[in-house]
Amino acid sequence: MPRPDALRTPAERFVNLPDFPWQPHYIEGLAGYEGLRMARIDEGPEEADHVFLCLHGQPSWSFLYRHMIPVFLETGARVVAPDLFGFGRSDKPVDDAAYTFTFHRQSLIALIEALELRHITLVCQDWGGLLGLTIPPDMGDRFDRLLVMNTVLGLGGGSTEGFDAWRRFHGDHPDYDMPALFRSYIPGISDDAAAAYVAPFPDPSYRAGVRRFPFLVMTEPDMEGVDVSRRAARWWASEWRGDSFMAMGERDVLIPPRLMRRMHEILGIKRPPLCLPEAGHFVQETHGGHVARAALAAWGEG
Repeated sequence: MPRPDALRTPAERFVNLPDFPWQPHYIEGLAGYEGLRMARIDEGPEEADHVFLCLHGQPSWSFLYRHMIPVFLETGARVVAPDLFGFGRSDKPVDDAAYTFTFHRQSLIALIEALELRHITLVCQDWGGLLGLTIPPDMGDRFDRLLVMNTVLGLGGGSTEGFDAWRRFHGDHPDYDMPALFRSYIPGISDDAAAAYVAPFPDPSYRAGVRRFPFLVMTEPDMEGVDVSRRAARWWASEWRGDSFMAMGERDVLIPPRLMRRMHEILGIKRPPLCLPEAGHFVQETHGGHVARAALAAWGEG
């Protein structure tokens, strides 16, 4: 059982998910998160040469990576795709105020340390990047490569019209129809896949993390996480020695191409981005396999 201030989604909610055959692995007692259980997909050999650490955003969960995981596994790598607390199969504190930038960032650091992950390829998008891109500066010896999709570092420099609309929507409709949202952002997504995104949330009491995340994005200079994000930006530009690959969904209204081009500069990526004219924000959902194969080919593994 989870601790009294958290919920745990019943396992039967995750039966027969489309194209998602992997069974969850659980870890309890992460340092600083006693009483909470974190779920992850963890496939491939522990002793693999590469570990793909796939970090999702909001309002998704590790299900988002189902088209990329098989491509990574074909190389003999290990793939670890955690569900952030409040999402997927992980425990969900019920108090909106429990969700902060530091709460999530430190949980990922604790997971990396607990699993003793090394030779990591960081794969990130949305909040997976807002959080994940700040971690290698504190444990750079564990990271070898970066595969980044539509995301930013939260540098406190303002917002976009699309993101402002996203934030207002969450404020006005905190318990919105999630499958309908995915259908609107991902034209052509199947009804089964759209429904799978809401599987972790049987009722609104499970959705504190979903409600809170849009208001944590660091659009103002005094917000929590700005300092560590600015430090990360300096580190990526001057100290990162690994190999990086960017894929960019050009129809993204939340993080438009101009911001991704700026991220390309901030991260010091040498090779041109893979531009996807038909992709929106959820690149993994529509072009995941293609992006995974393109990154591997760029790294000489295709």
